Formats: sequence, C-alpha cells, structure tokens
Amino acid sequence: MAKKRTKSKPTSAKKGFSLKLSKQNKIILGSLLIVLSIALFFSFMSYYFTWQEDQSMLSQFKDRNAQASNLLNKFGAGISHFFMYKGFGLASFVFPLLLAITGLYLFLGLDNKGLISKWIWGLTGVIWISVALGFFAFEQPLLGGLIGYEMNDFFQDYTGKIGVFLILLFVLTIILVRLFNFSPEGIANFFRSQRQNLKSDLKKEKSKAEILTTDESSIELNMDTVAPIVVDTYTHKKDIPPLENEAGLDVNLPQEEEIDIDLKVEKVTEEKEEKDIKAEKLVKDFGEFDPKLELGNYKFPPIDLLEPHGASGGITINQEELEENKNRIVSTLKNYKIGIAQIKATIGPTVTLYEIVPEAGVRISKIKNLEDDIALSLAALGIRIIAPIPGKGTIGIEVPNKNATIVSMRSVIASNKFQKAEMELPIAFGKTISNETFVVDLAKMPHMLMAGATGQGKSVGLNAVISSLLYKKHPAEVKFILVDPKKVELTLYNKIERHFLAKLPDSDEAIITDNTKVINTLNSLCIEMDNRYELLKLAMVRNIKEYNVKFKSRKLNPNDGHKFLPYIVLVIDEFADLIMTAGKEVETPIARLAQLARAIGIHLIIATQRPSVNVITGIIKANFPARIAFRVTSKIDSRTILDAQGADQLIGRGDMLFTQGNDVTRLQCAFVDTPEVGKITEYIGSQRAYPDAHLLPEYVGEESGTGIDYDIADRDAMFRDAAEVIVTAQQGSASLIQRKLKLGYNRAGRIIDQLEAAGIVGPFEGSKARQVLVPDIYSLEQLLQNEKK
Repeated sequence: MAKKRTKSKPTSAKKGFSLKLSKQNKIILGSLLIVLSIALFFSFMSYYFTWQEDQSMLSQFKDRNAQASNLLNKFGAGISHFFMYKGFGLASFVFPLLLAITGLYLFLGLDNKGLISKWIWGLTGVIWISVALGFFAFEQPLLGGLIGYEMNDFFQDYTGKIGVFLILLFVLTIILVRLFNFSPEGIANFFRSQRQNLKSDLKKEKSKAEILTTDESSIELNMDTVAPIVVDTYTHKKDIPPLENEAGLDVNLPQEEEIDIDLKVEKVTEEKEEKDIKAEKLVKDFGEFDPKLELGNYKFPPIDLLEPHGASGGITINQEELEENKNRIVSTLKNYKIGIAQIKATIGPTVTLYEIVPEAGVRISKIKNLEDDIALSLAALGIRIIAPIPGKGTIGIEVPNKNATIVSMRSVIASNKFQKAEMELPIAFGKTISNETFVVDLAKMPHMLMAGATGQGKSVGLNAVISSLLYKKHPAEVKFILVDPKKVELTLYNKIERHFLAKLPDSDEAIITDNTKVINTLNSLCIEMDNRYELLKLAMVRNIKEYNVKFKSRKLNPNDGHKFLPYIVLVIDEFADLIMTAGKEVETPIARLAQLARAIGIHLIIATQRPSVNVITGIIKANFPARIAFRVTSKIDSRTILDAQGADQLIGRGDMLFTQGNDVTRLQCAFVDTPEVGKITEYIGSQRAYPDAHLLPEYVGEESGTGIDYDIADRDAMFRDAAEVIVTAQQGSASLIQRKLKLGYNRAGRIIDQLEAAGIVGPFEGSKARQVLVPDIYSLEQLLQNEKK
C-alpha cells in the first residue's frame, strides 16, 4: 500500500488578516456587510429626529402591529437605541463606515492585509470621540452615549476634569502621530512655508507697483566711468587697473523685449500595426497564450519527498575547537614574526573561515607562503588561504570543521532565497561558508563546466542541478537532454521522459548512452539552434525571453512556423569518455553550441572526472565561464578547471569551489540521495504527461557506405549537377560538391550517398576520396537514361 503523501507546508506564511473563503462566498459576505452598513447609517440618521417618538415602542418590539417612526421601522429604532443611546452616541457612525470598508474589500477581492489595523484604529476613535463628547457635552448624554457618559464620569471621580482633559489630549496625540505622521517639525515647516509664501506675495505686489512708475521704453543711466574688474584666472588677483571711460558717454542699457509664446503640446500616439491590433484583440478575447495549459493540472513535487538528513538542528558551534584553532593560527604566525591586529571566525556547515587583520607592514605574500605550515600546526586537511578576501581588507584562512554538517537538498529548496528567486533557470547548489543558501541562474552563466575526482560529489552536484529545476519549472518551460556514458547515473530520470526530456525522433530511450547517438544529438541541437535563430530573426527580437513574451501576447502567428520555445539543458555526465572515443566530432558541435546557443535558450552542463588539457581544451574553456570544482588530485587539474589553485585542497564529500569568471566561492554542495531522486521522478512520472518526449530536429549524418537504394523520386534537386561535377573531376568527395555547387555539408553528404546508390561513386574508404565508377559525361547520360526506362 502506497504511503499517503502529505502536502508540503508553505515555506513562508504571509502576515496579515486572511479570510479563507471561496470567491463566491466573499462576494456574498461583502454584499451583506455593505447592505448592513447602509441600513445602520440611515437608522442612525433617522434616530436623531425620531428617538423621542420611538421610546414607547421599544417595549412593544414583539408586537407586529406596533410601528416606529424610524426609516427602518422597529429594526432601525432598536439598533439605533442600542448603539446611540446605550452605546457611543455620535461616534457610532464609525461602525457603518468600518462595515462598508470590510464589505468592499471582500466584494472586490482586494488584498485584506491591514484590515485588522483599520478596525483597531476605528474602535479607538469611537471610544475617544464618545468620551470627548461626554466630557464637553456632559449634560447631554445622547451625544456621547451611555458609554461615553459613564466612562467620563468614572475618570472624573479619580482624576477630575483636568485629568480627563489631559488623557484625551494624550490619546489624540497618539492617534495623530501614528495615523497622520504628526510631528513638531511638520507644523514648523507648514508655518514657515506659509510665511515664505506671504513674503513672496508681498514682494510681487511691490515690484508691480515699481514697474508701473517706471518708463517702459528704456532706463537711461549716466555713468562717468565704466570700470569692470578683470580677474586673473590663474593667479586670482584683482590688481589689474580699471579701464577709464574718457569720453564720459551716457550708456543706455536696453531691456530685452519679452515675447510670450504659447507652447502647444500635442500628445504623440504611436501608430500600431494591423497585426498588433489583432494581437491585442485576441488577448482581450482569449487571454495570453499559456504554454502550461496542456498540462494545466500538473503539480510540482512537494518538499516532503526530500529527506532532512539530520540538518534540522542547524550548525553546532564547538567553542573549544574555535579557540584552539585561533590560538594555533596566532602562534604559528607569531613564530614567523607576523603580528595579528584582529581575528574573527565565520562558521559554515563544513568549513570555518578565520579572518585576520595583520599588523601594519606585514606583506600578504609572506602569509600566503605559510599555507603548509598552518595546515601542519592545525593537523587538518583542506587549509586554504585567501589573501586578501575580495571586497574586504582581511586575509581569510579556511579550516575544515572536525564534525561537518550535511547540507540537505530539502533545506536549500525550502529556503526563501530559492522559493522567491525571480530567475529563468534557478539552481540551488548548497550553502556558503557563512551558511547562506547559494542560488544562481543557469540562463546567465550561460554554460557550466563541472570537474572532480571519483567519489567527491560530482554526480550529486548534477542531481542537485536537475532537482532544482524540477522543483521550480513546469514541463512546458524546460527540457533536458541527458547523456550518460556510464549508463547508471542518470537512468532514474527515464520516468519523466514524456514530461521533461528531449530526444531524437528515431530514439527508443531519451537517456543517451551510445556515443554515436551523442554525436547525432549534438548536431541535431545545432540544427535546432539555427532554426531558433531564424525564428528570432523573423520575430525581430534578440533572445528567447523576448520571443516567448511576444508569442504569449499572440503577436506571432503559428501558421508562420512560430511556437513557444522551452529552455533546453544539455547534461553530459562523463565528458572525458566522449572525447576519447569521438574526439573532434563531439568537440566541434559543443564549441559551436557554447558560442552561439545562449540567446536561444540552449544551455550546456558538462561534467568530467579528468580535467586535463586534452579533455577540457582551450575552445571549450573559453565558452564555459561558470566552473565548478570538487576535489581534484593535483594542482595542475585545479588550474585547468579554475585557472587557480585550491581545488586540490578541498576535503571532498561535496566540498566545492564555484567561479563565474571573477571571484571563487567555497560551497558545501547540497546532498540529494538516489532514493530521493527516485521519489521525485516517480511523483512527476505518475501525473498526466505529453504524448511523447520533446522531439529534436532529425539529423542524417554522413555514413561510411550505406548500401541503401534511394528512390529516383527522392533524389536531391541538385543530384544531376553533382553527378556531372564528380564525373568531370573524377573525384568523389562531399567537399568537392560543397565548393562547386555551394551546398551545406549535410546536403552534400546525402547527395554522395545517392550517387553511391546510383552506382556513380564507390563505397566509403576512410580518408581516401571515393572511387568514380563512371568514366565520362556520355556514360553518365547513358546510365541516367537507363534508370528512367
């Protein structure tokens, strides 16, 4: 009997008031509250005019023949008497307002966050108004109600009238400060601004009066001497003698005539194309295109499928170990006459970072060279010195903990950082030294290279990457191509073939284990890349994100070949084995994909046990800026994968270094066990799926002698021209056809196979050109005419 799955608890509960009602029930309840608020309002309004007439009726409430003068009859008279007389008086008008606000929130389906605070402050206002009316209108209890009257009487018995007035003033101050941001500075600024406005108005009136008394044509000035002061720009001296105006001229300073120009601003409206208008109409009628609709009932795997692995208690701090390591670091550096001004520790799940600030005058290189000596004094494996720490004025010494804490995949998936990550392809690798969840976006990497010796956590890292995407993305949004030469690491994902996997049209299984199929798949991906770029060109966009947004808004016509493009993630588990068996046939398409495939949503993740230069070549490294290094066996391997040392100093079991082209970050990879992966794939695989896996474009490679008879009707349109080229040159090669007829390599290869089937060229002979079996053009004509007969 299958174990009943429990729904995972939400990672973070939303704070605030929440009514757990259906949409229909919210509309009904909201309508009721709005109607009730209107009834209360008219009842209260009517009460102040009819309360004396309705007093005698209150005792005859059960008598159906008795009538009240209130607008809402006996109901209005009774409830008004309760609220206005026995309750809070005029302050009772706040209750219809609060009920109306609550009803509108429910009826319109608004976010009800903050509704409780409105009720709290509303009730506070009701009490204050009631007591204030009871204080200032003590002889008219109807204004403040019985509650206001009695509360005012109670307070006066103990504090007197002055005490009640001070209490009312204090509560009013609280209300003004909390609700209206009342402050003395605000009042002072208000009066200051009013005073400045008054001054400016007075100045304007004064200037207008002066202008009216001045000649409007010009202002004539008698200047006996014009003496401008010339300032030396370089010496800033004012000792240059002034210029004398010997003629004693009268200088007229004409005023520039002010011209009032009416500036007319017209709103420029963008003219929309006809197809955009049609798209907007389609969106209005049917909504945006939803690629998830085909699997609309798909449920993401719950977090309960992952095991906590004993990490629920968090990191335990061993104070004795911290103090011991600190003393050993300080004493070791002191032996080499290196003083420390400050030292502090940051405890992580696997490694503790000791940050030291050396005394002035100490060279960083001197501390860096003491890496082995510090490791010897601490008797620990995996000491790494970061000198200096990027962005800080400190030197870091990473020391492994004696008792490492396992970082479970459950803890990183459940973290707020991952759950709220607004990324295209979020990946939760694990936790940093400071115990923070480390989440990156594969779409921005855009490709990743992973290396590590056997048993150091490389396969677990691949599972963490795939699991992160399975927990975050819908099957319509991402597809995986899994290459597993070892045939055992990725076979668990067979269960989600029709949900998340992509394959060639003629493949029986989606998990690729045969090297020949790997070559065909990579070349098929190159065709897919070219096809997608063609779609982006036709859509006039630059990347897959813009394309999909445009397609969802129905601005691209599916009849023109447009379709929603999911992200494709190629995962190769053991790359060294492919390079050894296939070599350039694998390296060339991978290099091409790595260079070009980022914009159209194809991303590569390559893992290998041997990060040597003949496996990770310069072409591959140049296009894989994101690198992950688990523990390797030598400094050379560390430099090959990271371009830096450090991977040889890791302690294994998921301890890893991550770089994206700049800083190197040390992480503890999240642990996801094989049974957990099995539960995830079983949960996904048990749900409704697509009819088949996502099919890649068909690829037909050049084969060594097919022996297949091609039908004459299926021959290429350039078959005859190619045959004439081959016979004339007496050289049977696809490259010759490419050059002479300007064809692509794939098409030229197919034509060579057709020529072989027609008996024009011989079979494939390795590096040699094929033998031409037809001696001249005349013999070719005879051969082709005989085929028609």
